[in-house]
Amino acid sequence: MRATILGCGTSSGVPRIGNDWGDCNPEEPKNRRSRVSILVESETTNILVDTSPDLRNQLLACEITTVDNVIWTHDHADHCHGIDDLRQIFHNRREPIPGYARSFALDSLKTRFSYVFKGHSYYPTICEAQVLEDTQTIGDMTVTCVDQPHGGITSTGLRFEHGGKSVCYATDFGEVSDEMRDLYRNCDLFIVDALREKPHPTHAHLQMTLDLIQDVQPGFTLLTHMDKSMDYNRLASMLPETIAPAYDGCIQEI
Repeated sequence: MRATILGCGTSSGVPRIGNDWGDCNPEEPKNRRSRVSILVESETTNILVDTSPDLRNQLLACEITTVDNVIWTHDHADHCHGIDDLRQIFHNRREPIPGYARSFALDSLKTRFSYVFKGHSYYPTICEAQVLEDTQTIGDMTVTCVDQPHGGITSTGLRFEHGGKSVCYATDFGEVSDEMRDLYRNCDLFIVDALREKPHPTHAHLQMTLDLIQDVQPGFTLLTHMDKSMDYNRLASMLPETIAPAYDGCIQEI
């Protein structure tokens, strides 16, 4: 298995519009962060998690030509507003892409982007909407999910398993539940939200994330969804060898 970090920034990216780099060194390429998205792959299946507003550039930068399946963690703009870029994937595949989300998120996506899920006239259906179950098989991967507190809504945390290996993805949560700990425990690769060092009402801050990592004991961890206060080199120097800040285009093999 492997995971590609397509984007690891917060909802406004780094730098923010106005060339605002905050505390991030603009001379360090790893500080340039697009909105969050990942691609998880086995030998025969790939799964895109979220369609960020930067999706086209992310797929081009990582030379990804096709997507087998899509999962949306929730319906916030930074996780779904690149959905129209799936049109070209549809044209490449010549068939709709299976698109999964929890029922509450899927209902919202189908309302807001109805043409994607229900084609009409000369516009074919781009995505085949499917409810994401607690556990199911997608291609040759087993996917298990958990609902995470994220302010007034829930986001979806994910565990991907194939061939005795596992990748977990936990972003956009403001509290940690026992169910989350159980799902993420002892995974090989943990990709997890760490917005900033200062506490935030709806996202994990660095110490919350480090405490969660200590609890679940993953093999290796990449921090994602980082804002302009999280300089790559400063953060990397603070962390143990088993934890690293992600960067756009990072590929982790397990």
